[in-house]
Amino acid sequence: MSRRQPLVAIRALRNLIANPENTEEVFVIMRALSGDAVKDGAARFAATDVGRQVLTAGTDILPKLCDRDALRRLPEGSLGRRYVTFAENAGITADGLVEASEVVSEEYMTLTEDEALYARRLRDTHDLWHVVSGFSTAPFGEVCVVAFSYAQTKNLGFAAIALIGALKVARDSGQSGVLRAAWQAYRIGRRAAWLPGADWEALLCRPLHEVRAALKITPPTRYQRLAPDSHGWRDAAGAAA
Repeated sequence: MSRRQPLVAIRALRNLIANPENTEEVFVIMRALSGDAVKDGAARFAATDVGRQVLTAGTDILPKLCDRDALRRLPEGSLGRRYVTFAENAGITADGLVEASEVVSEEYMTLTEDEALYARRLRDTHDLWHVVSGFSTAPFGEVCVVAFSYAQTKNLGFAAIALIGALKVARDSGQSGVLRAAWQAYRIGRRAAWLPGADWEALLCRPLHEVRAALKITPPTRYQRLAPDSHGWRDAAGAAA
């Protein structure tokens, strides 16, 4: 059983509150509070058809997400095309999280090869979770996608970041509905299919509205009412997505 390190997490939370741009602290918090969440998730992943295929092949999804030319050739309205637009509008790259996470020491968790591949897959698909859930990369959107992620992974690190982030966004914005929006995001995550086990490689070419239906993801209405950057729930033709 992996031991949690609450004091390490508290120090990192303080640093993150002081400097929200310090992404490295997020990974410190995650490792300090994750306990056996990654190991348990990896075991569940290995028991799925997708998990067995991925682990047998031993391949990461990152190269596919970095090949934006190939993603742009996918059909209009597909998850892959929407992902490229999302990433370019937000000014992010698929390997940006890799750089931030690798700065942090691995001393907080010892993983097997399969567990490490699963953990990398969670990290590398984070922005796909943004796209399918409809939350932006602005602080409010990040709070909601993290609350959604806690429901999916049961990792207490996500819970801590979501709570502290929601309180800060609510304070800075003066919007009392932020906490309710984060709670709804958590509930949406609980009702959704298990995203870590999704066949993202196959889903990239499918229309986004079909992906959301397949994953049982519903619109984050509370977030949409408060966030001017709310995106992604209507396709190019104006039909519900």
